[in-house]
Amino acid sequence: MNFSNRNCFLTGEALSSEEEKIQVFPAWLMSRYNLADQPFKLLDESYTTYKDLKLPCAATTNNQYISPLEAAVEQAFTQGYEAVKALDPLLLFQWAGKLLYGIIFNEIQAGIRQQHAQGESFTISQALSHKFSHLHLMLQSLNLPLIFDEFMPYSVFVYKVNNAENDFGYRDEINTLTFSLRLNDFGIIICLQDNGANGRYHRDLYEQWQNRTLHPIQFEEMNARVFYSAFLFNKLPEYSVLPVGNDIYLEAMSLRGTGGKPTFDFWQNKTYGQVLENFWKKWGFVLFEIIKNPEEPMSYLFKPDGSIMEPEEIDLPL
Repeated sequence: MNFSNRNCFLTGEALSSEEEKIQVFPAWLMSRYNLADQPFKLLDESYTTYKDLKLPCAATTNNQYISPLEAAVEQAFTQGYEAVKALDPLLLFQWAGKLLYGIIFNEIQAGIRQQHAQGESFTISQALSHKFSHLHLMLQSLNLPLIFDEFMPYSVFVYKVNNAENDFGYRDEINTLTFSLRLNDFGIIICLQDNGANGRYHRDLYEQWQNRTLHPIQFEEMNARVFYSAFLFNKLPEYSVLPVGNDIYLEAMSLRGTGGKPTFDFWQNKTYGQVLENFWKKWGFVLFEIIKNPEEPMSYLFKPDGSIMEPEEIDLPL
């Protein structure tokens, strides 16, 4: 991981110019949803724009690895849910990983500038450095013969959603490396470094809903559940890198460890309600309403009797 503008973010090769960059949010996405000049809030509370989020990238790397990835994802996203569902989850992971790593890159550069302006050196927690470096390692699957040995580092959820025309919903959580995007007629949620743990945690829920069309508020409830469980995920995955011939195998260490501690911390409805309140801001629900019954937080996925709530029963704007 190198956070200067003198080296390619992916390969590390020296660049001919500090202007040799790619957009973090691809041009096709910014153009389609009119994002280029929209404000993008950074962790230090400052603002930039979508188009100003960039990554140093060698032209050859972009042409050989990034552009083909963008083309495949653009085609699927344009066609909609069925095409996205049929896309190799590894491509979704690589695309979301490159995007989220690009945001991390810009956040860290902003942090370095801010600390230097105050005459201080920039520091980052060991746990975050650990996560970011592993994400960077996994992105090498774009340009190197990197093979995930009998595991995948991610959980991917793809839902069909009845979105309003030109609706664009994006969220990320850098601490947990969780990513969400809602547009066209679908929504995707990706946990980028959990070795599939969140997928297993929500397997029953996902199976109940993956072939249904969700109202946007239902997708955002799914979103809240996954983002919260990603927060409860208390393991820091470890990996071994094993070169074999021309290939590089990445092997995952067991998440169980030796302490016998569960993989996820205890689910607390009040904290979950706070997460849900944030995801439901568009519809104006507040925490008091959401956890009026602390044992059964408000839901648009299920009725009080536990049966599924059909989207057409929801009298709320898209």
